[in-house]
Amino acid sequence: MHVLVLGAGFSGSAIAKAFLPAAQSVTGTTRSEEKASGLRTLGIDALVYDGAVISSELAAVMKRTTHLIQSIAPGRDGDPIMREDAPALGGLMPNLKWAAYLSTVGVYGDHGGAWVTEDALLEPVSARSVERVAAEQAWLAFGKASNIPVAVLRLSGIYGPGRNAFCNLAAGTARRLIKPNQVFNRIRVEDIAGAALFLSGRATGGIYNVTDNEPAPPQDIVSEAARLMGVAPPPEIPFETAELSPMARSFYGENKRVSNRRLRDLGFDFRFPDYRISLADLWSNGRWRG
Repeated sequence: MHVLVLGAGFSGSAIAKAFLPAAQSVTGTTRSEEKASGLRTLGIDALVYDGAVISSELAAVMKRTTHLIQSIAPGRDGDPIMREDAPALGGLMPNLKWAAYLSTVGVYGDHGGAWVTEDALLEPVSARSVERVAAEQAWLAFGKASNIPVAVLRLSGIYGPGRNAFCNLAAGTARRLIKPNQVFNRIRVEDIAGAALFLSGRATGGIYNVTDNEPAPPQDIVSEAARLMGVAPPPEIPFETAELSPMARSFYGENKRVSNRRLRDLGFDFRFPDYRISLADLWSNGRWRG
């Protein structure tokens, strides 16, 4: 198995690490040589790729790739691998056997706090989520046309070592914004990696929500982290009076409860099925710092 992770950032590098023990080679791409050096310290082969120019080195890696994870976000021009002016993927990766595309639960848009499954109507609100829908469709169409299993992983709010409520509390940036009835799903980065490894091992394609079991108000996560740290939680701030960037405010415009039953019914066990288990783990072993 030769694995290529396009966009080995927070989630992509975790996926690459998960594949290391079973693969003959694992390569990740990033946009800078500094970040590439960081990947190499983890034992991951690393190449610089800006999402536009495919170097001869990357082309050689693509040629041998059997398992692909695409984690680069699309832009206005579409997915960097699937857009019309990109070389045909079948020609770039003649040995490809399975692929995963990392998407977002943002493709569902706002469902008024109702539960949504992978079959729910897609009503993306933000431009970035509209772009994700188009990218999902392109990858699924490629899989159908090439008879290669393509798994679309719709991810909820990602956190883990070095990126969590403990870090925000320690930095003094944590806030408890109160918007009545607002809930969000979350996902530990290790469970994203585990889901990708699980689906690849079964050569399984399709659409899967990769998210925890318990959508919850965002202020509850901050309060639980503060309790574990033994510090006072920040004061509650009404959402209406909070100073937020347009992007941050747009997240609160979408309210839904995302189901992960399809993935669990397939046999996947989440290591961190809810935020309490996850935060307790991060705090007890000190890995919250990253």
